Amino acid sequence: MDIATIAGVVGGFTLMLVALLIAGSHGGGHGVSLGQFIDPPAAIMVLGGGLCVVMTSVPLKKFLAMPKMMMKLIVNKSEDLPALVQELVSLSEIARKDGLLALESKVKELSNHTLVLGVQMAVDGTRPEVIQEIMHTEMKAEEARHHVGKRMLEMMGRCGPAFGMIATLLGLILMLGNLDDPDSIGPSMAMALVGTLYGAAMANMVCMPCAEKLAYLSQQEQLTKEIVLHGVMSIQAGDSPRIVEQKLSTYLPPNLRKGFEEAA
Repeated sequence: MDIATIAGVVGGFTLMLVALLIAGSHGGGHGVSLGQFIDPPAAIMVLGGGLCVVMTSVPLKKFLAMPKMMMKLIVNKSEDLPALVQELVSLSEIARKDGLLALESKVKELSNHTLVLGVQMAVDGTRPEVIQEIMHTEMKAEEARHHVGKRMLEMMGRCGPAFGMIATLLGLILMLGNLDDPDSIGPSMAMALVGTLYGAAMANMVCMPCAEKLAYLSQQEQLTKEIVLHGVMSIQAGDSPRIVEQKLSTYLPPNLRKGFEEAA
């Protein structure tokens, strides 16, 4: 589970609440009534409007997959890249010693789908350029799927402030209709601005950060596939395990390469 996503969103709203409480206690303030920040019509306009815009912009099947996409932000398992590199080095040792066909018995033990695909094609004698074409096509297709999810969140982020302003305008119209009651103008004005607050908060504290998180997760998955592709290519070309290790370790951050350098 990725606690950072939940902690970031909850932390942002918590800090906003703390700031409100502190601001309300300054000077001769009488504190803050949290009830004045609760406006169901504004929430319906901002959240519902944003979802309707997303539903209009993408096929219904993609829109209905949004809950699953949001769960990915919370429940995602990052690939252990050093372990993946070590696994590819071990496969290259087997191939170097017993030949490519010896890897066929190891395919069932592999957990990475892309690695299974690449090793199986190498064992079957598929030409290197064909393996590259197939795996690059898979990478592009996956990147396109991930881009749709990121675009949906970005669209909600862009539309959130606009729908917040619409909610504010509706509130102002209702306020202007009650100008004969001066005592209601102040509270009505404050309530009208809650819509703008909702829109800005949804965009900058939820939608845009989550869109960037999806982009990061997609980038990590693409990096994993790049490592697998270059590893399989090296194994098929008959490179020594040392060369395979040196090639693949360049994908790792410097602090994760130390173990390989010490082993070498």
